[in-house]
Amino acid sequence: MKALVQTAPNTLLYRDEPDPAHAPGEAIIRVEAVGICGSDMHAIHGHDARRPVPIILGHEAAGRVLTGPLAGRRVAVNPLVVPADCSFAREGRPHLSPRREILSMPPRPGAFAELARAPEGNLVEIPEDMPAAKAALAEPVAVSYHAVHHGARLLHRPLPAARCAVLGGGAIGLAAALVLDQAGSGEVWLIEPNEARRETARRAGINLARASDEAPEDGSCDLVIDAVGAGTTRMVACRLARQGGVIVHAGLLPGTDGLDVRRLTLQEITFTGTYCYTPDEFRTVVGLLVSGRLGALDWLEARPLAEGARAVADIDAGAVAAAKLVLIP
Repeated sequence: MKALVQTAPNTLLYRDEPDPAHAPGEAIIRVEAVGICGSDMHAIHGHDARRPVPIILGHEAAGRVLTGPLAGRRVAVNPLVVPADCSFAREGRPHLSPRREILSMPPRPGAFAELARAPEGNLVEIPEDMPAAKAALAEPVAVSYHAVHHGARLLHRPLPAARCAVLGGGAIGLAAALVLDQAGSGEVWLIEPNEARRETARRAGINLARASDEAPEDGSCDLVIDAVGAGTTRMVACRLARQGGVIVHAGLLPGTDGLDVRRLTLQEITFTGTYCYTPDEFRTVVGLLVSGRLGALDWLEARPLAEGARAVADIDAGAVAAAKLVLIP
């Protein structure tokens, strides 16, 4: 098969690789579309020791099953693999398992390839007429769905009565704003300084997208979702949260700079991390995407897998207006 392989920091080669081997209870999928995630970019830049080179990255995948009971069916792939006997899985929180595996991290090759392998139980069927590029959004949207509802469970008021702010107009932030709107949030602000990204958000149906200099007043937001996780956005999140409010930190950038621990303490603001999603949440999101309840999903851009290195360079250069780049093998 052809695959996009990271061989060194900032080096991606499109080359021949062995087909994935068959394994009991797992299916081979012909990949039809795979998104580029921020964690992929982090690894490409050489900042993720969990992903040693050479490696096939990519975990936001959709395609057609070639083997097993679902052979011939089109599916979205839940890339998070957790043993059923894990205590966290028994608690209904498998995404927190210390034994979790994910496509694109050893021992599981990723989906920047023509073929990928995943457990049969991780495959969620999609309609024949659903574009693969849109189905590949299931994974990042599931991350946003979990972040929104994790934060909502910590609020002291229902979402329809809450003022919500999302920091960052990339895929996670834009999807979080869409999920908040779908869940009936009282007010949603998407704060993104890049005008091209703001225009993408408007096209996605987020009518309350605002420039960063038009943010809500300090101390006025019940729920703040930081989809960037940088020092600047942590500072803004701490400033925007009201007394007793909730900050959900979804970004994966390192560090604690910008975090106003004194204000969090004095105003009893809840600060929580968020990671991935449960299998039920992933299935729910696939249903939302199929039904159209999250909009037309036209905030992506598709490019050939063979041009993946160029796509990554364009993301690094800030030359991509779309919230998500999806590669097509």
